[in-house]
Amino acid sequence: MQAIFITGGGSGIGRAVAKHFAAQGWRVGLADISEAGMAETASMLGDAPVTTHILDVRDRAAWDGALADFTTASGGRLDVLFNNAGIGVGGVFADTPVDELQRCVDINLMGVVWGAHAGHKYLKASQGCLLNTASAAGIYGTGGVAIYSATKFAVRGFTESLDGEWVADGIRVRALLPSFIDTAILDGLPVGSNATMRERVRAARLEFTPVEEAARLAWEAVHGDQLHTLVGKTARRMWFASRFMRGSMRKQARGGK
Repeated sequence: MQAIFITGGGSGIGRAVAKHFAAQGWRVGLADISEAGMAETASMLGDAPVTTHILDVRDRAAWDGALADFTTASGGRLDVLFNNAGIGVGGVFADTPVDELQRCVDINLMGVVWGAHAGHKYLKASQGCLLNTASAAGIYGTGGVAIYSATKFAVRGFTESLDGEWVADGIRVRALLPSFIDTAILDGLPVGSNATMRERVRAARLEFTPVEEAARLAWEAVHGDQLHTLVGKTARRMWFASRFMRGSMRKQARGGK
């Protein structure tokens, strides 16, 4: 039985991906800091074999323990490691507390780095796939979420680097680049004037992509040959514009100036 290990498995995209892969007959390992969230996700997986692992992705040593526990339960298998855990930090960059900036980097970037580092030997053995959650914010920098954008650019670049490096080991490396997924992270992203990202998206009449669509595209990313998988119309528009309309994107990012 194939096996996937998912960080941020207690909610949002991680939960939706767990449900999708479980429905295809996969074993699922859920990792999160929320025991209650993982239990709720596990209850949605029907008869699929599932294990839960309390994991702070910032802790490199904890990664070793969690993956050892998971592969013990899975009979040594780790076919997909989904580096999905992340947080949103927004607001005026210069006013953002130092500890919040550091926390965002440590979770969104270093959590992905540590997961890849700890997971390499298992993925090499299985000829498996590393799937990282980046973001449309990693396509072109977004005002009001500067540090979040920076971490997602870094995840995108890290994915591209490992795609070149790990092909010799038979490991597929892929990235998801979602735009606006209807999850709780949007409510925790203040982007100025006390407005959340969710409120900003609604005011701009942009779309929310269902989390189930993100899960379906995660499945396609794992099984396909595309390095970056764009999730949502906004992500696809940004990808196009970043290549062919960079001047217009810059002007829009600067409020038309």
